[in-house]
Amino acid sequence: MLDRPALLSLLQLASPALPVGSYSYSEGLETLVDRAIVNDSKSLQTWIENELEFGSIRIDAAIVARSHRCTIAENFSQLEAWNAWLSASRETEELRIQSEQMGSSLLQLFLTLRPEYTQKFDNLQKRSQNTSCHFAIAFGLAAACLQVPETEAILGYLHSWITNIIAAGIKLIPLGQTAGQELLFNLQNPLIEASEIILDLADDDLNSCSWGLALASMQHECQYSRLFRS
Repeated sequence: MLDRPALLSLLQLASPALPVGSYSYSEGLETLVDRAIVNDSKSLQTWIENELEFGSIRIDAAIVARSHRCTIAENFSQLEAWNAWLSASRETEELRIQSEQMGSSLLQLFLTLRPEYTQKFDNLQKRSQNTSCHFAIAFGLAAACLQVPETEAILGYLHSWITNIIAAGIKLIPLGQTAGQELLFNLQNPLIEASEIILDLADDDLNSCSWGLALASMQHECQYSRLFRS
């Protein structure tokens, strides 16, 4: 069972109010809406479900699990290796910058709130300032330190991602707030199923079919009018 302090910590990590800048990114959705590929609640749900099953978000969530395990084992060299692996796996500059910016912001926030971990993660903190710390790495690290179990950490990470995408869809399509909440409710089972599959992924199974997202992200870079950074 998830105890109350760990539950509250997970809710804080997954909150849209977490000051990491997630609200400024649409992850290619703005391009899809602009081209009428996603134009209502049903098409947005289909796109999110496909991303959960085939897209890069499932790989990011798998890295959350690995970051969580490395942090508990204090295997920081492996943690840095997975961080570098994520950098190499980003298909576009926009997606890489998003992951790095949000991750470095979360890591700095965590060490500000929990300064007792500063010395332990001093090397990783320096790396985040000089190169990058991806969001999945920082999320798994923070969850492990806050004693949030791995399974719940993945659920929280995916729920945070879905909430942000729906919020972007509400602004872009646009959708009403009630439609957004209905969509979030309808995605509960796909989210749970995806998290169970992600938990069982071996290292050699970390692959995705995300060329559609990559193309949308590349097209977004030169889109004439934009609300979001990516």
